[in-house]
Amino acid sequence: MCWTFVSGHGTVRKMDLLMPGVQPMRETYYCTAFRMNPYEHEYIVEFNPNATKNTAHHILIYGCERPGFAVRDVPQVVWNCGEMMHKAATFVKGPTCKGKTSIIYAWALDAPKLILPQGVGFKVGRGTGINFLVLQVHYGNHEHFMTNVDTSGISLSLLPGSSTEVDKRAGVLLMGTAGSIPPLAEEHMETSCVIEEDIEFHPFAFRTHTHKLGVAVSGWRKNREGWKLIGRHNPQEPQMFYPVNKDVAIRTGDVVAARCTMKNTKDHAVYVGSTGDDEMCNFYIMYYVKGDKILDRDNCFTSGPPYYFWRTDANVAPVPMIVDEEASKL
Repeated sequence: MCWTFVSGHGTVRKMDLLMPGVQPMRETYYCTAFRMNPYEHEYIVEFNPNATKNTAHHILIYGCERPGFAVRDVPQVVWNCGEMMHKAATFVKGPTCKGKTSIIYAWALDAPKLILPQGVGFKVGRGTGINFLVLQVHYGNHEHFMTNVDTSGISLSLLPGSSTEVDKRAGVLLMGTAGSIPPLAEEHMETSCVIEEDIEFHPFAFRTHTHKLGVAVSGWRKNREGWKLIGRHNPQEPQMFYPVNKDVAIRTGDVVAARCTMKNTKDHAVYVGSTGDDEMCNFYIMYYVKGDKILDRDNCFTSGPPYYFWRTDANVAPVPMIVDEEASKL
């Protein structure tokens, strides 16, 4: 599938979300905020990364009602928004967002730019609850920044809310787990949720994310018709948003499920956590709706192993053998 976006009216606005020259330490999360248009809404239609895996472990863009750290409603230029706080850190510590929060975009491992399908856009600005975009960068290594500063980030293309080129609103559903992987073992980290909202949404892209131990991540829709694959990929390859090849409409009462297959060759257990030495299991579903209502509940997390598995969830089990095999296939 090839996505292209051509503006017939020359109204695309460029906006750079970049770190303002920081010198991070190892395993730090830095945030910086950007105010959106308070007078009208706009639609994000393209994400163009300005980063490499050698400098940034991963990058997230959050839509926030308010930034996580501000003085008299003016955002701090940069703040430490991670769980870890170094004694020598030069930035104040605070959450990523306050109030309503949603994930809009994620990047890692030299993923290329993302152009949304024709007619689809993320609605931001006036009346959306997304008054700020917050750029969060996780720095795994810091040796490069002993003598250099970092300006990693994402450049956006936006259309005005009055544009007739956007008739579908985009959203992201983030799926993930907590839990641990036993030593010298293969483990399935699994999550699932029942869609209880009155909505129909259509996944058009997916993204997989683990750290070093992930070998395969897959996402599925289950309903009365059976199981249908949304997407599957090796998380050690560029962690971009890959296109969904077939339409998979998800409606009220359907189950969304995801699995990360992990192989731990270490002689100790590895737990889900925020550093590169910990693990993560995430499956992102980027979707569109026809209209203006996106999911209110935009995340789906479980406690993961050894407490949660598909086979112990009455909404998911029994899992057909063919699905069990396909879910972990490389």
